[in-house]
Amino acid sequence: MRYHAAAIQTAFDCPRDRSEIGARVDRMCAMVEQTYAGYEPFFDVRLFAFPEFAHAAPVYLTVPELRKHLAVPVPNEHIDKYLKLCQKLGVFIQTGTFLEAPADRDDVVYNTTVLCGPGGVRSIYRKVNPWIPWEVHASPHDVGADPATMFPVAQTEIGNIGCAICYDWLFPEATRQLAFNGAEVAVRVSAYMDPWGATPPMDWWTLFNRARAAENTMFVVAANQGAQMTGYPPFSWPGGSMIVDFDGRILAQADPGPGEKVVVAPIDIGALRAERERRRGHDMRAHLRTEAYTYLNAPIFPPAGKTVIDIDGNNRRIQEGRRAAKKPQTPNQAGNQAGNQAGNQAGNQAGGKGG
Repeated sequence: MRYHAAAIQTAFDCPRDRSEIGARVDRMCAMVEQTYAGYEPFFDVRLFAFPEFAHAAPVYLTVPELRKHLAVPVPNEHIDKYLKLCQKLGVFIQTGTFLEAPADRDDVVYNTTVLCGPGGVRSIYRKVNPWIPWEVHASPHDVGADPATMFPVAQTEIGNIGCAICYDWLFPEATRQLAFNGAEVAVRVSAYMDPWGATPPMDWWTLFNRARAAENTMFVVAANQGAQMTGYPPFSWPGGSMIVDFDGRILAQADPGPGEKVVVAPIDIGALRAERERRRGHDMRAHLRTEAYTYLNAPIFPPAGKTVIDIDGNNRRIQEGRRAAKKPQTPNQAGNQAGNQAGNQAGNQAGGKGG
């Protein structure tokens, strides 16, 4: 099972209204068709990935404004265009993110990407770790979603594909959970800005993409935003989209800098599966001593629950998380705190339903 993947970066100006999304979708569909056709004499490109905020960015600072101007339901008519193209070409597209207005909550916006394939929608991923305090999107963690559903992995004919968005990748737990959920290819849909982008001296973009690939023995397809600062103020966007193999080798990378760019590289699922089966050394998933890490059982950053998510609220919750993170944890304390939080949440939910 060997094919090529394409990490595609876009360079749109930031839309102010959802009526502008359609033109972006048309351009991205054209980029898929051009890439597919251009490389066809050499190899089959079967997986395409686009950046975070490719459809719309949170240019408004409150949830009501985002819902009024930019948020859309998911799935939607734009997803239908991607699905039609996937069916036509026999490919998979990890879309850029939408600002999603869920039907079950009128006070929430999610940052959402969809894996589209020839057979339909294969997975929907909502960003678990918004870039706080500025992003006022809700995390599934904020609304009490089942943790078992937060990091979906789609079993497809081109391998098991998972996704996490931008800031998610600074949490090793996110991609580790994808790996334990079966991911062989992890797609990073990202809008990673300077100075943490794709150039020295920091180059966090490259650092984390390579580390997450190596520590989980999986391919990484990372599409980064390539917009000019004038289009997405106040940040500049360094691009540098890349594809990394399961040992952390960079297989292809776009030159840093803004602009539309496409990089392609081979994804060898057969080699990955053989490596995972053969390897006894450096198998960090199998060597993981979960009982040694008590912090994973201790609540740190509090979910928003029913409170409105805004910048001030994010800052208050950050302070709560900072206080919790400073407390030394013992196994018993961590277990008791986790149990107390679970009990409190269950009581709050029951109280809310009863009201």
